[in-house]
Amino acid sequence: MKNINNRLTTDELATYEKQFKALADTRRLHLLNLLSIQGEMCVCDLTEELDIPQSKLSYHLKIMTDANILHKETRGTWSYYRINNEHVDSILSEQLCCILKPSK
Repeated sequence: MKNINNRLTTDELATYEKQFKALADTRRLHLLNLLSIQGEMCVCDLTEELDIPQSKLSYHLKIMTDANILHKETRGTWSYYRINNEHVDSILSEQLCCILKPSK
């Protein structure tokens, strides 16, 4: 809960830190770009498209899933990922802009 001065709580700051760390990587941004174009992709297709081993891809996907930036759905033996648009929209919202850049 924010106080009257719009100061973020420690928990809110930790959440934003996790989200921004998840976005602060070229491979993860590339991954987001692919998912924004395709809508949803299987790990097998992402591995091929990004030209990285599945173990490294899984590491990046976990960071983004833990930050709530991606949704994961398992179908059979494969996992499919898509962007959590609602959450990404909230990261890019006016609310966050007002927190980082308060009015004068």
